[in-house]
Amino acid sequence: MAENKLTWSGVLEPACQGPEEDAEMRSLRPGSLLEYVGQKDVVETLQIAIQAAMNRGETIDHVLLHGPPGLGKTTLAHIIAHEMSSRLTITSGPALEKGGDLLGILTHLEERDVLFVDEIHRTPKNVEELLYPAMEDYAVDFIFDKGIHARSHRFRLKPFVLVGATTRVGLLSAPLRDRFGIFRSLDFYSTEELVTIITRSAGILETPIGADGSLELAQRSRGTPRIANRLLKRVRDYAQVRGDGTVTRRAVVEALHLEGVDSLGLTGLDRRYLKCILDYYGGGPVGIEAIAATLQEESDTLVDVVEPYLLKIGFLMRTSSGRRASEAAAKHLGRPFAEGRRP
Repeated sequence: MAENKLTWSGVLEPACQGPEEDAEMRSLRPGSLLEYVGQKDVVETLQIAIQAAMNRGETIDHVLLHGPPGLGKTTLAHIIAHEMSSRLTITSGPALEKGGDLLGILTHLEERDVLFVDEIHRTPKNVEELLYPAMEDYAVDFIFDKGIHARSHRFRLKPFVLVGATTRVGLLSAPLRDRFGIFRSLDFYSTEELVTIITRSAGILETPIGADGSLELAQRSRGTPRIANRLLKRVRDYAQVRGDGTVTRRAVVEALHLEGVDSLGLTGLDRRYLKCILDYYGGGPVGIEAIAATLQEESDTLVDVVEPYLLKIGFLMRTSSGRRASEAAAKHLGRPFAEGRRP
């Protein structure tokens, strides 16, 4: 299978690339669906769709991937392009400020090319509307002149695959969401899956790691491969400077203590968030804007980065009246829990 070519859209802002886009982190990405660990239903769906499309000589349906940051949405876009032996063009919703930005990208796509739009829910409305005919009919409409002299011309595009990624699927408009043929949600990874990923990454980084070290690191990685790989690099540095270079359980515990990551993977911001609800608002309920103002953090950061994992492990509850911290969260932080306010 020919190696796919990767292109970065000219409108991609460097800030949109994310921490995973440095060369070393990109090398840790699996190159094919067979190498991909976890998300079995998603992988099987893509395997069937790609194989069927290749047998018919067609492109696969447009793909929408939804889930918290770091679960592999960008990686799957790379893999889809690789499996189809096609070129991958990457951009993001906030970078597509004008319709001309999108038109420039679309008109340069070759047949079966993959266009990956990260944070697609943040695409401006006027740009999003240009995607409708492009996705359905592989065409874009140009308007020439103005007023009574206005003329419309339809430019035919070569069949391409749009892969959209979003952390806030509820913010997608219904017309855009309905034009995706494959819509899959990515969930947090199990500890066993993360152990497999960490062991593979350590081998690529040529870092010796023990079974106890990989297990401890997996348990502190918040069910997220991106976090697991990032923490592995920090522990690798610690083990090389303070130890013999081997990542052991002790090295993981000591290194992540310096990073402020506790036994459940909670960071300083996670703990501040929970302490804010427990100490300032009596365990809740409290609105997200009030929490953001108290912590002096953006509410979007709390909703996208902090809350998904806290909800998963049962430390946080979203109710119609606001956020509540659970008894388990209070116990983990050594705080009293107000029995009378239990939901």
